[in-house]
Amino acid sequence: MREVVIVEGCRTAVGRRKGMFANYRADELAAIVLEEVAKRSNVDKEMVEDVIMGCVTQVGEQAGNVARTAALIAGFPIDVPGVTIDRQCGSSQQAVHFGAQAIAAGDMDVAIAGGVESMTRAPMFSNVQETKPSKKLTSRYEIVNQGVSAEKIAEKWEFSRHQLDEFSLQSHQRALKAIEQGKFEKEIVPVETGEGTVVQVDEGPRADTTIGALAGLKTVFKENGKITAGNASQMSDGASAVMLMSAKKAAELGLKPKAKIVARTVVGSDPTLMLTGPIQATRKVLKKADLTIADMDRYEVNEAFAPVPMAWLQDIGADPEKLNVNGGAISLGHPLGATGTKLLISLVHELERSGGKYGLLAICEGMGTANATIIERIE
Repeated sequence: MREVVIVEGCRTAVGRRKGMFANYRADELAAIVLEEVAKRSNVDKEMVEDVIMGCVTQVGEQAGNVARTAALIAGFPIDVPGVTIDRQCGSSQQAVHFGAQAIAAGDMDVAIAGGVESMTRAPMFSNVQETKPSKKLTSRYEIVNQGVSAEKIAEKWEFSRHQLDEFSLQSHQRALKAIEQGKFEKEIVPVETGEGTVVQVDEGPRADTTIGALAGLKTVFKENGKITAGNASQMSDGASAVMLMSAKKAAELGLKPKAKIVARTVVGSDPTLMLTGPIQATRKVLKKADLTIADMDRYEVNEAFAPVPMAWLQDIGADPEKLNVNGGAISLGHPLGATGTKLLISLVHELERSGGKYGLLAICEGMGTANATIIERIE
């Protein structure tokens, strides 16, 4: 198997739903990061052998294979193909896995993996709103909304509402500090949104967030429950992409990769709890890499809901000071199809800043699946 490296990566800032990207088409937003990642990589577009993008709600402007249409908008030659995949919240992380697998197997030398989601223009569930689960499925499993799953996780792990809100406040505080220190500037490509306005700062973090404000929010999924809009991820708009390559090809081109992909995995998990998969995926990917959680210098575990990374921390025995150190989806937002590569890009940059060697990325996904990836920074 050939070694697979990450040459470059970039993302847009993340906009709130109905926020700064409300008037921006998803295919055009995706085209921006595709063009930029090729430019930053110093790779001719015709060298790219596939564009693999994640997108969850594939309707409207996000339908019709948005990876392909975005690549055409970005000026890639017509013989560069594109494919759009849906593994729910881990879609673009899975895009990385598919691209890496093709390169490792020798089918390709160069591929772009990424994702896009406009939760403003293609609202969540708008592609399935008329569809009810099969009775053959519901006879086997209790199929519930993800928010109900989050309630079940909070209950099973005995997290209090106050603990969930404390974790959420920390997410905002870490994100605001990261923005103030300019930690995201290198990874974000500026986007013109009209009338001379250029956006390059994540829109989600709220400086006015307090424990009192979070405590005052009503629960959404269960009366007298624990999950609120404040301790759940924000609906968002955004796009992200990474340039993947065989190490041999990167050397031939005289490129200096940022990181190599050490191990990757995907697992199925309880479809009712649904969001606990990162625990199993982490254990499996660590075993594949012959590493331990102590070897990881940073980890990104998507904050779909506060109980998800909290349960992961508890069961894995991980260090909370290494988790989502610059905030997560509760504060920075969660543009579904784009989140995987967004977090991967942030993880690469954080390892560079901190001098860390290994990073772990794990994301929970709808209907009970999860991806996990381990990367190693290249000095």
